[in-house]
Amino acid sequence: MKAGKLRIGTCSWNYPSWVNVVYSGKVSRSADYLPEYSLKYETAEIDSWFYKIPSQQESAEYDKLTGQNFKFTCKAPQLLTIPYKKQENSNAYEKNQFFLNSEYFNLFLESIVPLKSKISSVMLEFQYLNKEKMKNVQEFIKNLNVFISEIPSETNIAIECRNGNYLTEEYFSFLKSKNISHVFSEKIYMPHIVNIYDKIKSLLVSPVVIRLLGGDRHEMEKLTGGNWSSIVSEKPEKKNICRMINELISDGNDVFLNVNNHYEGSAPLTIESMLPYIKKESVID
Repeated sequence: MKAGKLRIGTCSWNYPSWVNVVYSGKVSRSADYLPEYSLKYETAEIDSWFYKIPSQQESAEYDKLTGQNFKFTCKAPQLLTIPYKKQENSNAYEKNQFFLNSEYFNLFLESIVPLKSKISSVMLEFQYLNKEKMKNVQEFIKNLNVFISEIPSETNIAIECRNGNYLTEEYFSFLKSKNISHVFSEKIYMPHIVNIYDKIKSLLVSPVVIRLLGGDRHEMEKLTGGNWSSIVSEKPEKKNICRMINELISDGNDVFLNVNNHYEGSAPLTIESMLPYIKKESVID
């Protein structure tokens, strides 16, 4: 079996405190960091599209500012993944007409056409769904099934489900049957990603996305003071996550590792600390 490939990057890149860690100096716009960023990393996560549909001009600029072999994982807009939204000028909630709406998703796909060749996965990040928002995993699967049947079949979808109780064999069997990738989210209140992986590894679809997000965001921001240039809360489970990555690669899966500053305090330094435990032949040159 041919081994898969690993691409390593971060969950965002617009951090002036990465000067002398990743960057040689500050720039005026977020996008202007990309040329230097892409010399060091093979992938990046586009988080900002979670909050808006981008313009084709923005998508084209990201393409222009990165090399031919660079890849992105990007979030689809959150309107696709929230069943209910707040009413305007009110704390009351109403049903969200754009929840898993294929027409709205296709509008998003049109906006990112200039970057299409560099997007490895479009991630649908769901919030925690209580029983008022979603009865159970079966209803979640039913909704996903309808949505998947209505969107272009060539779209590489990756699902980030934040209901630990949904991460069952039934759920992963559904993803595999539809050739949908799973996003492993190492995050507060979620089961440890290695524990999930060890239970369902045979049901995974390549590429596999791993997001190291960490614990309490506000606590990390207090500890760092917004300066993301040093590790302030080292996580002992990193070696085990590297073991998981090595196994995924050996089994022929392509893996995208996206690290967040909030995981330990500095995403670039977290990556450096993990590299000695990752099989060198699995990493994209």
